[in-house]
Amino acid sequence: PVRGNGKIMQELEAFFRGAGWNVIKVVWGREWDSLLEKDNDGALVDIMNSTLDGDYQTYKAESGGFVREHFFGKTPQTKDMVADLSDQDIWNLKRGGHDYRKVYAAYKAATEFKGKPTVILAHTVKGYGLGTHFEGRNATHQMKKLTLADLKAFRDHLRIPITDEQLEADPYAPPYFHPGADSPEIKYLLERRRELGGNVPERREKHAPVKLPSADSYAVAKKGSGKQMAATTMAFVRLLKDLMRDKDFGDRLVPIVPDESRTFGMDAFFPSAKIYNPDGQNYLSVDRDLMLAYKESPAGKLIHPGINEAGAVAAFTAAGTSYATHGEPLVPVYVFYSMFGFQRTGDSFWAAADQLTRGFVIGATAGRTTLTGEGLQHADGHSPILASTNPAVKTYDPAYGYEIGHIMRHGLEEMYGEGSADRNLMYYLTVYNEPIIQPAEPENLDVDGLLRGIYRVSESPAEGPKCQLLASGVSVPWALEAQKLLAEDWGVSADVWSVTSWTELRRDGLAAEEEAFLNPDAQPRVPFVTQQLAGAEGPVIAVTDYMKAVPDQIRQFVPNEFATLGADGFGFSDTRAAARRYFKNDTHSMVVRALQLLAVRGSVGSDVPAYAMDRYKLLDVNAGTTGGAGGDA
Repeated sequence: PVRGNGKIMQELEAFFRGAGWNVIKVVWGREWDSLLEKDNDGALVDIMNSTLDGDYQTYKAESGGFVREHFFGKTPQTKDMVADLSDQDIWNLKRGGHDYRKVYAAYKAATEFKGKPTVILAHTVKGYGLGTHFEGRNATHQMKKLTLADLKAFRDHLRIPITDEQLEADPYAPPYFHPGADSPEIKYLLERRRELGGNVPERREKHAPVKLPSADSYAVAKKGSGKQMAATTMAFVRLLKDLMRDKDFGDRLVPIVPDESRTFGMDAFFPSAKIYNPDGQNYLSVDRDLMLAYKESPAGKLIHPGINEAGAVAAFTAAGTSYATHGEPLVPVYVFYSMFGFQRTGDSFWAAADQLTRGFVIGATAGRTTLTGEGLQHADGHSPILASTNPAVKTYDPAYGYEIGHIMRHGLEEMYGEGSADRNLMYYLTVYNEPIIQPAEPENLDVDGLLRGIYRVSESPAEGPKCQLLASGVSVPWALEAQKLLAEDWGVSADVWSVTSWTELRRDGLAAEEEAFLNPDAQPRVPFVTQQLAGAEGPVIAVTDYMKAVPDQIRQFVPNEFATLGADGFGFSDTRAAARRYFKNDTHSMVVRALQLLAVRGSVGSDVPAYAMDRYKLLDVNAGTTGGAGGDA
């Protein structure tokens, strides 16, 4: 017991009865029945009711004689009650949860009870059947080996037909016993299982064929937003909507949103896809007059579990493993405020990985500075780091809608395309609520670089000292603005790179190091990020809206001088621009940091960085101009 001073059975009984449940307690084994029949004055029941859980544990860690003295010896009546019993007889008085007849009777009674849900509370002993060195001991988890005497006692207790000679032959490798496929026990178990429809869960190696979306379904991601401003959240939602319309694949998508559907622009799904509810919609919705009103239906596709991230990840796991458990692939797309994912339910994502879940995890309103005004609970500066600890998760921080299109298409091909080496993946994409003009997909796009983690999005036409600006997600437009300022104000030529995945670049770099370590005679493979930046002149300035540890993941694989700008610490501001100036990860901070590194090289004058810092008022949080004020998706 965690709380030895209490009685957990009574506590749980009170909770369940108070909630209107039927409660069945299985506390004492059948060996106690004759003693309870003799308990004419209730002395035994009084002792049972007043004995604390800590004492019950101690009794099972001692002996029959100890129980006789300290339990039954509390009153003359109860001591006389067991006078004819040996210490072994007293030791053999079982708890109810270890009496299969009592457990069966309780389960039968529960299935026959009508009108309320039933809970069975069964009292058991930790380590039951493993002998006196294990039963009821707090050290059970630390004890890894049974002694030969323990093994023999365990065998006798469970009546397993293995001889002393077999056990003594090698006490550390006792033989396994199976009664045989034709034994009555095994036949009975298999017959019951067949009647229930087979094994659950059962991992099926084959599943229904999946026809992936056509190229046309990704067209909306390629064309950009024209003159309309749209955040990457909206770019993602528009793509998802078209994927759901794909006649061969759309029905396999399962959007899951625990909260904020309207914030994400996903209320557009309500009229057509509808919200799944097996009972339909039996109320008059408050938003019924809106074009995008709430619609629940047994045929709904959208899972909307309310503000319940644990339930949402459970739904994500169920849908993401249906390819194996039901032979019918579904692709869950779980959308949430980015702080409420790997920080709040990271353990559940680890369990999902353990179950080989496949699907997309979308951390919306990402970044530490994009959601100022709503409190630090929304200031996500570290979800890519948390996600990187999960080996089944591929983390991407896309800047534009066309990047999202390629990443999702590649993700579906890895999960269900032909010839994929590792299908059991979860793709984590961070998207933002800062509206920008979404550019159309450029010609000659380096798709391989985009998918593997880095590609050059803009090569500077300016002449002058070179530097490289590496950015991801919402910070790529800031880097493009910094590129312009460096050229126009300082005569510096800066190339801008979109780093779609710092994590994947790091994993590739570490894999290259591992390969070189294990194959000392082979030519070492060059990490991909090193290959991409080969020939890229000048210092590297890496910037994100996350803590500096995110871009620092690739520092060891970049031979150039390397500086990181990010959002470390809490920080709080009333505007995005002020927040970015406070953290020094805004456009002007990039410019000044680049000038500082170039000054160290001697490529610009030593007084230039200080002059630039003063010119841009870098120490004044109210002087920041990076980013817009709009907050809708």
